[in-house]
Amino acid sequence: MSKKTQKILLAVAAVLSLTWILWTIVGGNTGVSQKILSYNVVDATMTTVDLAVTKAPEATARCAVKAMNEAYAVVGWNVITVGPNGKEAGSENGRTTTVRGEIRTDSLAVTGVVENCWIVPSP
Repeated sequence: MSKKTQKILLAVAAVLSLTWILWTIVGGNTGVSQKILSYNVVDATMTTVDLAVTKAPEATARCAVKAMNEAYAVVGWNVITVGPNGKEAGSENGRTTTVRGEIRTDSLAVTGVVENCWIVPSP
């Protein structure tokens, strides 16, 4: 391999490394985090998921929740909205809110999970 080729490969590797670092620091931080607290399979048509959502108190977030059967197939899906909080609501001065998401299912689920949460841009 020539010296010129080595320098080009080194430059490409450096650019890719820097891009990955910036993405993990800036792009990977959505401003919201979630933690599943519990789920309840009510019956073959309904599953609930309780989760704690942490975000800026003035922000609105949406969370996708899903119910899955024993073969890990999705049998229900819903998007729930977590609105702004006052400092007296929830915990951590309004940063963390506990919410329950209801998921209508087309067959019996065995688990409920949170797929993802994101901040909704202000209008």
